[in-house]
Amino acid sequence: MMEEKKYLKWYNKVGYGSGDIAGNVVYAFLTSFVMIYLTDTVGLNAGIVGTLIAVSKLFDGISDIFFGSMIDRTKSKMGKARPWMFYGFFGCAITLFGVFAIPTNLGKTAQYAWFFIAYTLLNAVFYTANNIAYAALTSLVTKNSKERVEMGSFRFMFSFGTNLLIQSITFGAVEALGGGATGWRTIAIIYCIVGIITNTLSCFSVKELSDEELRDGETTDEEENKLSFGQTFKLLVSNKYFVMICAVYILQQLRAAMLSVGTFFMTYVLCNQKLFGVFSWAINIPLILALAFTPTLVAKAKGMYKVNKYSYIFATICRLGIVAAGYMGSVPLMLAFTVLTSLGEGPWQGDVGAVIASCSEHTYLKTGKRIDGSMFSCTSFGTKLGGGIGVALSGWLLDISGYINNGVTQPDSCISMMNVMYLWLPFVFDFIITIILSFMNLEEANAKLKEKINAEERLAQYME
Repeated sequence: MMEEKKYLKWYNKVGYGSGDIAGNVVYAFLTSFVMIYLTDTVGLNAGIVGTLIAVSKLFDGISDIFFGSMIDRTKSKMGKARPWMFYGFFGCAITLFGVFAIPTNLGKTAQYAWFFIAYTLLNAVFYTANNIAYAALTSLVTKNSKERVEMGSFRFMFSFGTNLLIQSITFGAVEALGGGATGWRTIAIIYCIVGIITNTLSCFSVKELSDEELRDGETTDEEENKLSFGQTFKLLVSNKYFVMICAVYILQQLRAAMLSVGTFFMTYVLCNQKLFGVFSWAINIPLILALAFTPTLVAKAKGMYKVNKYSYIFATICRLGIVAAGYMGSVPLMLAFTVLTSLGEGPWQGDVGAVIASCSEHTYLKTGKRIDGSMFSCTSFGTKLGGGIGVALSGWLLDISGYINNGVTQPDSCISMMNVMYLWLPFVFDFIITIILSFMNLEEANAKLKEKINAEERLAQYME
């Protein structure tokens, strides 16, 4: 078997991966802390905030496919994706600051409006443009499947490392920076500056391949660049694997949003807010370790399908262990099962970029059309839709259970709801993800398509 051509040096992969520092100073900060900031610092109602977030999500699906399509049509010296990634983050920084800088002297209606506008612009416009472009680079800077897996592993190492850091230090940093609204504004500025620096570094650490190189020397089909929004959408939804990946992303973000309820769970159920940082270590360090071994596991399994399927089965069983330990009230046992769960969830995070690239190849093999930018819209679409619905759902569930803003204690109905949200719902989401992954054998599907195409070409040559 001929060895695949290599396109990247180690520093290209590391530089690319650092871009998820920028992505997570936005998204980890937003999903983990926006609800507790809005309720306990600004004094907004959790249920109303949840509704505003849900309404905001109506703009996301359209914007994801729109920006994916725009990336596919872009031609510049920087390539297709990098201009959107680079310039999009400046908007992310401004609107992220806006979300965490709601003036306390405004009336409640004005505060809700301020939040809705800043949150919608952040998610539906700037984060969308930046994140889809960043994800699409996986298929635009290399055609080597091993390098794509390695890019994903480096990317999510930085992602989970940043997630860990933000969840561990944010509460303490807010207090150290003056507490209240002042503390939240200041930490938001710091995170925005870090994001701009790392996004810029990542953007210029790789170079996109030419269209001719991506197509194995074939000339670019001009009609391909003229695909309408409707045609692009039809190509996406007709690929069942794209739909599956979107579903997995949505479920993962729903799960992550429920785990972010840990800010409330640790404070009111376990009565120790500092445990949120401890559990963040138990979640993210094993994920980083799993990512380091993902390329080796994929190589030994001769593909991603088995690795993803069986590792998630293991993770789901361990997630049930967290539920049992939670009702036992055993923090050490909860931490132990959390570590094991994260080890099982890690491989999918490491190779998902390569899976999406294979998904894009599946469409190309079936239709002859390349829509890499649009195909990677599933990363942004799933992240924002799942994360947004998750945060909205957490607001609604807290509100209907009787949550008291800044309460010293919470009613029993609220404590029971926090148990459901933090313990049971993540297990349910992982269980459904496991079922989906068991049907996602893209490698076999693409191999069959290539075999069919080769057979048709041989037949055509014979007929000549």
